[in-house]
Amino acid sequence: MNGDDIIQTIKGRTPKILGSEKFSEYAILVPLIEVDNATHILFEVRSYNLRRQPGEICFPGGRIDRTDRDAKSAAIRETSEELGIPQKLISDIHPLDYLVSPFGTIIYPFAGKINTGIKDLKPNGDEVEEVFTSPLKVLQKKEPELYDIKFSVEPEENFPYKNIPGGENYDFQPRNMKEHFYYYEDKVIWGLTARILHHFIEIVSNKNN
Repeated sequence: MNGDDIIQTIKGRTPKILGSEKFSEYAILVPLIEVDNATHILFEVRSYNLRRQPGEICFPGGRIDRTDRDAKSAAIRETSEELGIPQKLISDIHPLDYLVSPFGTIIYPFAGKINTGIKDLKPNGDEVEEVFTSPLKVLQKKEPELYDIKFSVEPEENFPYKNIPGGENYDFQPRNMKEHFYYYEDKVIWGLTARILHHFIEIVSNKNN
């Protein structure tokens, strides 16, 4: 294969995250809803019967299926299913920055409007324990608490240290991750939900744009 053939092979490729085919991909929606003439953000409490993360606070969303046209379609579908509303009541959907987690997932967040009252929602009890809202203005005034999570590097037992410079003394540079915590009334919003919330608030508050 000569240089021209190689260039033709890579020409016009749409780049993606290297190794992303091994990641699970999810799409979520940061839902804006009007409550008493004020813009609120809607949150879900995950059902206590779920195997993964029961009782935790999250945004509507879930795994991107093969039947979904794209991540945006998945976010709309999941929000419709979880909140029990027609897709036509979900509008003005726009992407936020996607997030690659250290736990093997890629999350595509969107923000959009829920065009109905909170009393008209019919949450899916198999997935959603309850929903609640917080005024956006209240969350904008809060700064999240930040805590470090430290990741260590532990090569497997037969790792070929002899083949790398420095051998067993190689400086692998483990990293830290900032874990965000928001508190609203009796609710604790943390983890990836809090990171996405913080990102959204920074955008709408014109911080670091």
